[in-house]
Amino acid sequence: MEEMLGEEWRKAIPESRDQRQSRALVWMLGTILAGLCGEIAWRVAGHGGGRFAAVALAVSAGFVLLVRRLRAATWGGAVCGGMICLLLTFWTGLNRTGAGGGSVAQSGLTPLALLFVMTFLATRAGRQKKARAGLAEARRGRNAAQVIANLSVAGVCVALGLGWVGRVMGLAALVEATADTVSSEIGQAFGGEPMMLTTLRRVAPGTDGAVTAMGTAAGVLAGAVVAAVGMWALGISWGSSGVAWAAGVLGLLFDSVLGATVERRGWVGNDLVNFASTVFAALVAGILSGGKF
Repeated sequence: MEEMLGEEWRKAIPESRDQRQSRALVWMLGTILAGLCGEIAWRVAGHGGGRFAAVALAVSAGFVLLVRRLRAATWGGAVCGGMICLLLTFWTGLNRTGAGGGSVAQSGLTPLALLFVMTFLATRAGRQKKARAGLAEARRGRNAAQVIANLSVAGVCVALGLGWVGRVMGLAALVEATADTVSSEIGQAFGGEPMMLTTLRRVAPGTDGAVTAMGTAAGVLAGAVVAAVGMWALGISWGSSGVAWAAGVLGLLFDSVLGATVERRGWVGNDLVNFASTVFAALVAGILSGGKF
């Protein structure tokens, strides 16, 4: 679930610990993302795939500006999103139209853009109701830690040279991130009283690990759309797309279990839970794909 916002800190984890965990996540994954993007910048200088690398850089810069224009993220969040966009666009679109060429449309940019649109709309759905309950996202948008927690795994997976398995793993991470955000936002706005998966008891909206039938259904459906579009964009089979969707749904359930246990006990914060859930979805996709790394 997205972090609850209000005048007072309302999470089980102490605020200082939560901030330390989020900063550590940003520094660790941000450094990895910057290093991976550095290789693409090196290619722009004429070391292979330079033309498409330049196109991918331009598209990613435009993505950063659009995100900021819509106030969907802070500058830090937008820049992190731009690096992830660059990795997804370049490594999945390179050589899709012949030697040295690439396709922006048939790349990870397309499912990423779809994720952005659906989560953007879901976040704003029923905003006044969520604001009254102290559950609405900050108007400044998602910060760097939130963006990295949800999307960095997808970018890293496609950049590791794992071939089609890496694309399936990256798509599974995008499916999980979409399903998690949409289920949380729609559930909080329209789902009514949620239930804990671990106890099957009704709890207050916004409780860590709580789910609603409407929210879960919306998240699963949104994930299916991303998986289906990702099949075409990433050049994978229906079977691989189904694996990505199934792994993403399992990651969504894993997120709720973590929320109901370790997050509710105050051991970890929401960003680490979201990051762990995308890692889980990607690993499950890799295993279901035959582990051909």
